Amino acid sequence: MATIKDIAKRAGVSQATVSRVLNYDASLSVSDETKKKIFEAAEALSYRKKSSKKRSEKKIAIVHWYTEQEELNDLYYLSIRLGIEERCKALHISSEVYFYNSINEIDKNDIEGIIAIGKFSEQQIKHLKAISSIVVFVDYSPNENKYDSIIIDFEKATKKVIDYFLQSKHETIGFIGGREFLKGEQEALLDLREKTFKSYMQEKNLYDKRHVFIDGFSVEDGYNLMKKAIKQLKENLPTAFFVSSDVMAIGSLRALHEESISVPDRVSIIGLNDISVSKYIYPSLSTVKVYTELMGETAVDTLVERIEGRKVAKKIFIATKLVIRRSTR
Repeated sequence: MATIKDIAKRAGVSQATVSRVLNYDASLSVSDETKKKIFEAAEALSYRKKSSKKRSEKKIAIVHWYTEQEELNDLYYLSIRLGIEERCKALHISSEVYFYNSINEIDKNDIEGIIAIGKFSEQQIKHLKAISSIVVFVDYSPNENKYDSIIIDFEKATKKVIDYFLQSKHETIGFIGGREFLKGEQEALLDLREKTFKSYMQEKNLYDKRHVFIDGFSVEDGYNLMKKAIKQLKENLPTAFFVSSDVMAIGSLRALHEESISVPDRVSIIGLNDISVSKYIYPSLSTVKVYTELMGETAVDTLVERIEGRKVAKKIFIATKLVIRRSTR
């Protein structure tokens, strides 16, 4: 495992700065550029470098549903993007990244296909199809009969977490989650983590809507939701929480620390994604590992298949793995 020293050396900053950025220290004032260098260094050092003798003259566009600023607040998507870029380098494929606010800059005569990261509205999908007839979606499956997609099974991942908590003798389990919105849309997308938590806990006669807290997916959202849970539930705070993303879990941990609530002695936390910073925070975060690098690699390989003539759409599920660290008992 790469150390804080390794990340600091690669990013060209001090170890203290790396530590505070990886722990989302709210009192630290550094530029977004510095944060980006640190996060990308942490991700890059976690990859197993692959090489290929295969040569390619292909060029593709990587289209992100976030702006560059928004990506810094959700390292899950940053990690997928870097996985795509690493695979392109290994296959000697030229790639160009376009964030949400720069899609109109794509030259359709200069690319052979698009990898679209995140969620896109029907209008945006039509726009992408007008640029290239070959589009592969990552972390979204708008139409499995028409488009290739690389996704994970959030239902299975959520059940893994609940089963682990129950095996660990937790009787009250809370949920802290977020909802996502397509650009320009008012109605939130269905979140399978939230839906599965409710249905699976109901199946076991353990669901309590007072233990469910929902907002956005940022660190601050996780912090504010845990603060709300502590204030409302007091001594009835659940002994375990499934937090639907690692960055939200980091915010939740900060809220628990501020209230002097011991983790994991009083409250156990499990996040989701296993972003590279999860192992560096205190206590190190238990999480469901999503193989974002493999998602990115698979997207590139799937796009190449399409470019080389495959006609039938594929919907590919990437497995997840529960990783237990010090934030659970």
